[in-house]
Amino acid sequence: MYRFSRPARLLLVSAALMPSLGIAADIQEVIVSASRTEKPLSTIPNTVTVINPAELEQQLSIQDDLSTVLGNLIPGFSPSRQKMTNSGETLRGRKPLYMIDGVPQSNPLRDGSREGNTIDPVVIERVEVLHGANAIHGMGASGGVINLITRKPSDQLEQGIRFSTGFQTEDVGESADYGVSYSVSNRFSSNADIIASISLRDSGVAYDGHGDIIGADNAQGDTMDSESWNGFVKGGYDWDDQRIELMVNHYKVENKNNWIGVPGDVSEGIPSSSVKGKITGEGSSNDVTAISLSYTNEDFLGHKLRVQGFSQDFAGTYGADVVPSATFQDPAYGPDLIDQSQNNSEKIGAKITLVKDQLADLPVNLVYGVDVLKDETWQALILTGRAWVPPTEYENIAPYAQAEFTGVDKLTVTGGVRHEKSKLKVDDFTTLASYGSRFVEGGSPEFSETLYNFGGTYQITSAWRAFANYAEAFSMPDVGRVLRAINIPNQSVESFLDLEPILTESTEFGVEFKTADITAQLSYYTSNSDLGERLVRGADGIYSVSREKTEIDGIEFSTSWAVTDVDLIGLRYAEATGRYDSNKDGRVDSDLGGTNISPDRVNVSWDRTWVEGIDTRLQANYLFDRDVRNATGTVTNSFNGYTTYDFSANIAAFDGKISFAVQNLTDEYYFTYYSQSNPNDIRNFTGVGRSFNLGYQRTF
Repeated sequence: MYRFSRPARLLLVSAALMPSLGIAADIQEVIVSASRTEKPLSTIPNTVTVINPAELEQQLSIQDDLSTVLGNLIPGFSPSRQKMTNSGETLRGRKPLYMIDGVPQSNPLRDGSREGNTIDPVVIERVEVLHGANAIHGMGASGGVINLITRKPSDQLEQGIRFSTGFQTEDVGESADYGVSYSVSNRFSSNADIIASISLRDSGVAYDGHGDIIGADNAQGDTMDSESWNGFVKGGYDWDDQRIELMVNHYKVENKNNWIGVPGDVSEGIPSSSVKGKITGEGSSNDVTAISLSYTNEDFLGHKLRVQGFSQDFAGTYGADVVPSATFQDPAYGPDLIDQSQNNSEKIGAKITLVKDQLADLPVNLVYGVDVLKDETWQALILTGRAWVPPTEYENIAPYAQAEFTGVDKLTVTGGVRHEKSKLKVDDFTTLASYGSRFVEGGSPEFSETLYNFGGTYQITSAWRAFANYAEAFSMPDVGRVLRAINIPNQSVESFLDLEPILTESTEFGVEFKTADITAQLSYYTSNSDLGERLVRGADGIYSVSREKTEIDGIEFSTSWAVTDVDLIGLRYAEATGRYDSNKDGRVDSDLGGTNISPDRVNVSWDRTWVEGIDTRLQANYLFDRDVRNATGTVTNSFNGYTTYDFSANIAAFDGKISFAVQNLTDEYYFTYYSQSNPNDIRNFTGVGRSFNLGYQRTF
């Protein structure tokens, strides 16, 4: 039974009092595509957050890190690590599935935790976040779906330019960021349209609230001292009730290797730092190409048809450790070997969606189809040419059907089924010398799982709506971590237990309140897995996978109140508890740590339009303290919460818009949530201190 905290109880009381705060009125309906077809948000029995273009632009004026944007607007999402890697960043305590226009960016076989850096955010028009485990888009969405929807072509010739710069006063030169983007869009005659853009960014280093340079994460990857570029094109052709559309996006971010991380001392409260210097090997980087070709037909044998073919080519390079990694050592290469790894994933797939409204003239809408995915993943040590994770192929086919019943006034009931059939192919391989050079017999294990979901939403009054749902998600464990770390002889891929897939069961109950001035939503959820996945850090700082029963539950609350015609107050709150079975007796007994569960958090914002063309936003992020306890009740980790404030302003000027923003307005000094939750001298990182950002954009 979930025990609500004092802040949660206050929110429940506030929700009960909402009818006295406003008068019901017609609200413009929000349409989302998170459920495979465009649907009104009010008919979806899940928590769905839509970050619209204005909100996204506002947040990007403060910080162009997508994880920070998600954390600012979705408190159930973990605080950003402020690095290239997003390991430990979760949604409702589990990994979300990242997509770009429906193209999966998450890597199912070897989770390199780089999917949060696969596109420049300036290309994104809006973000749709479907909270909670689901199988709507296939494998991997145990925490939810984050769909990054790219910009659309305009109806006439339109060009856009955007310049931005940021700095910190400790050293304006070393901390300076520079960004520029250009886009052009047009519709030709009445049938064809296209949009294309290119963006470049050069990032400096960062200083914390004490004015000290923040530690560089040379191995896992850092966006400090990096440069990136993004090329994007999307074009389409319309005829009759049909459309064909092609999207291509290429993104690369690479560290320039000009700064060397200096370990701190956790026991003494000394943070990691950086000094200038050159590092052997390549800079840590992400190099990603996503392609989507889609065809839609609004009248195909009485159905709406959408066919999407896609591919993703991903290469994530990890930097070389300054101190030789014990894992990479091999007598054949001599002592003190420096090496670095690169995750590679090549995906190709197709999604076929058919929509039939009013099936057989009944109040039943049907969505059905099939998804196909093939993924080949490997992890190489690029300086010596060795294989760390062997080439691994994953093949998946999943037919599905989802029905919606609307035959009762004000009630919508949904139910669906999806059958996942998967095959994993691994050739014979030998692990690294540090694991004993163990020979492992390859194999082709097969898995299948039938997943179900059902839910409903009921419009109680014109202002109140209630919803509930149950959903299941299917995902693979981090196969690469499991296979590469085998250190005992005579193992076979066919029979290795830790390759069993993860089935996550999610339930949610919620209420929503909408008037002309107030929008609010409160939900309670559970997320359970009999054979979950937990990251465990070894003595060498390398994480391995532990398979255990896990149970997570929590609440989420969000509200916005138009206090006046020019003032909007927003409040978002989330809290969660997570536990796992530490002794394999079938009962959860220990708290999940910070790599899984985000801290309880409240975000508060105030938006104001001062005069036409001038608006501002002041926002605060407060993270609550948290203790992590083991099965005996002993505290094994403590997190000290902190509060940061951000300010942004937009001013219409010079035929465009000028933006000014201050991140961490009060120059708060803090150790990041991830660093506190995973004490490690090398990565004892403090957070970014006060930083200033200035931008200008114009459309003509």
